[in-house]
Amino acid sequence: MYAGVDVEGDGIMISISGDRCWHKGWRACNEQRRSNVLERVLSFRLLAEVSMRLGIVWLRVFEEGNRLLNFEFCQRRVGVDWTMNAGFVIGSEVGFLGRLKKDGLVSHGGRRFMSRWSKGPRPFLRMCAGSDDTPFAITTPLFYVNAEPHMGSAYTTMATDAISRSLRMSGKNPVMITGCDEHGDKIRMSAEKLGRSPRDHCDKISSQFVTLFDKLGIDYDKFCRTTNPVHETIVEQFMNRVWDNGDIYKSEYEGLYCTGCEEYKDTKDLVNKDECPVHQTKCESRKEENYFFALSKYQSQIEKLLEENPDFVQPARSRNEVLSWVKSGLRDFSVSRANNPWGIPVPKDNSQTIYVWFDALLGYISSLLEPGDEPTIENAIARGWPAKVHIIGKDILRFHAIYWPAMLMSAGLELPEVVFGHGFLTKDGLKMGKSLGNTLDPFELVGTYGADATRYFFLRSIEFGSDGDYNEERFISTVNADLANNLGNLLNRSMNLIRKNCDLMYELDSSDIDHPFRERASQLATLVPKNLKQLHFTGACQPIVEYLGQANLYIAEEEPWTLFKQGERERAVRCLCTCLEVVRVSAVLLKPVTPMLSDRIYQSLGLPEQQWQDLRWSDAEWGGLKQGHKFPKPVPVFPRLEAPAPVA
Repeated sequence: MYAGVDVEGDGIMISISGDRCWHKGWRACNEQRRSNVLERVLSFRLLAEVSMRLGIVWLRVFEEGNRLLNFEFCQRRVGVDWTMNAGFVIGSEVGFLGRLKKDGLVSHGGRRFMSRWSKGPRPFLRMCAGSDDTPFAITTPLFYVNAEPHMGSAYTTMATDAISRSLRMSGKNPVMITGCDEHGDKIRMSAEKLGRSPRDHCDKISSQFVTLFDKLGIDYDKFCRTTNPVHETIVEQFMNRVWDNGDIYKSEYEGLYCTGCEEYKDTKDLVNKDECPVHQTKCESRKEENYFFALSKYQSQIEKLLEENPDFVQPARSRNEVLSWVKSGLRDFSVSRANNPWGIPVPKDNSQTIYVWFDALLGYISSLLEPGDEPTIENAIARGWPAKVHIIGKDILRFHAIYWPAMLMSAGLELPEVVFGHGFLTKDGLKMGKSLGNTLDPFELVGTYGADATRYFFLRSIEFGSDGDYNEERFISTVNADLANNLGNLLNRSMNLIRKNCDLMYELDSSDIDHPFRERASQLATLVPKNLKQLHFTGACQPIVEYLGQANLYIAEEEPWTLFKQGERERAVRCLCTCLEVVRVSAVLLKPVTPMLSDRIYQSLGLPEQQWQDLRWSDAEWGGLKQGHKFPKPVPVFPRLEAPAPVA
C-alpha cells in the first residue's frame, strides 16, 4: 500500500489524515498501532514534515499547497525511537504546542487542532507507476440505456474527464473509457413501452450519451457499447475461464426480484417486506433455474483485499459500507436469466442469457481492444489493464467492489487499483425525481449556461465523494464570481489597457518579472495536479481562484490607468504584463476542469494553437509571454451568466 510516506535523509515526509488531526502528540511506535497508522496515513488536507536534527523534532504543518499556516511553535526535546519498517519511519512521539492564528479552530487542553478539516481521508491514486507511455484505463460506469442521460451520468463523466486530462498534462497515457450498458430485461421492457426494438432503443439512447459528452467537452478515448460483437466475444471467453475454474454452477433459485436493479434482493435489504429501497417499487416473486457464480468461495480473499488495501475502495464511507456487506457474509449470485432474450447467450447453454452485470463489467476490458486486434482477453489487457480507477456512483458499489474483484480473481486477472464511489446529487436540497418534477436535464443546463460553467460548478462546488446539491442561484453566483468576474474581468481590463496604451504589444518578457506571483505559479503547477490526482477537485480550483483574486487586488491597488496618466508608464506596463501572465498561468491550471475556456483564453492572448492544444503542467511555470508578442483585438472570454426569464 502506498502510504504517502517518503524517507528523506534523516527525516520523513508524511501525508496524514484523521478526524482529530494533531493533538496530544502523536504516538505510533509499537507494532500494534502501526497497522492502524498506515491506514490513516493517506493524502488529505495536511502535509506534515517531520525531521530530526540534534535530538530536536521540528513539526511544520502546511495547508494544502504547502502554504504555511501561521503557527508559533514551542520546540522541545523528546526521546525519539526511530523504527524502519518497509520504508516507513515512525517516531515514538512528536509533540508540539502551537497557536494557529486562523479562524475555525478549536482550543483543547492548551493545544489547538483543525476540526474544520476533519472530513476523512482523501484518496491517493498511484497513477504514476510505470513509464510515461504505459497505457492504463480509467473509467466511468457503462451507463444503462433504459432512459435518457441524467445529470448524475454527466457528473461522473465530467470528473473522470478532468482526471484524464490532468494525467495527460503530466505526460501519462490514460485510456479514458465510458460507454453504455445495453443488455437486460429492463432495456427490453423500456423499448417495448416506447414501441421500439431493443436494438433501435439502444442505438437512440447511446447516441444521446455521445451527444451529451460532446457538448460537455468530454475527451474520452473509448466509448464501449456492450452490444458490440467484439465485447460479446470477450464476455464468452471470460465466462468460460470462470466456468473452467469451477466457479459457475446451475441451481434453482426462488426469491424477490427487482426489475429496476435487475437482481434478486435479500429480504433484509427491502422496505415494507417487499419494496426495493432504490426504486421504491414492489419486487416480484420469481422461481427459476439459473447459473450461479460462487461468490462465497471468495469471502476470505475479498475481506483480505479490503483490509490490506484500505485505499482500494474510496472514500472511507464507501469502504466502510462495502466492508459491512462483506462481513455479513457473501452469497453466490445468479449470472444468467432464463426469460430474457435481450442479452448474450450463456456459452454452454443458449437457453439462457448472461446476467447484465456479469456482462457489463467486462466492457472495461473489451473496450481496450483496437480495431484490427484479435478479440482475446490477452490482447485487451495488454492495451491498458488493470484500470487505475473506476469512478462510479455509490449506488453501484456492490457490483464494482465485491462482484467484480471476485470475478477477476476467478479468471486469474489483475484487479483495478481503486474503486471510487461518489455521492448523489440533489436539487434545491431535495432528491431529484420525475414524480417531484425537479429533475435536472443536463442538455438543458449545458444549452443554457455552457459546458465550462457546468463543469466548473459541479467540480468546484461539490466535495467529490460527498453528496452535492444544485441550486440555480448558487450556480450562477459561483460561476460569475470565479470565472466572469475574477478571471474574465481581469483579462478584459488588462487587454483593453494594453490596446489603448501599448498598441496591443507585450512590452516585457514575463520571465524577467520578479513578483510573488511568479513563485506562486510554480507552487500551483505542483499543487493543482496533485489535488486532481487525489480527486480533490475543490482543492484544485480554490487556489486558482485565490491566485486570480490576488491579481485583481494587485491591479486595483496599482491603478495602471492612473499611472499612464501620471507618466509612470514603466510601472503601469509591468503591472499589466504581470496580470496577463497570471491569466495565462491560470488558463493552464484550469484546463482539466474548463478546457474550452482555457482554449479561449489562449486564443485571446494570441498564442499559437499548438500551445493550447497540447498543454503540459510545466506550461504553468512563469514566463510564457514574451517581449514583443502581439495580442489580437480583445474579446470577452466569459460573459456573465443571467438566469433565463421565467416563462409567462
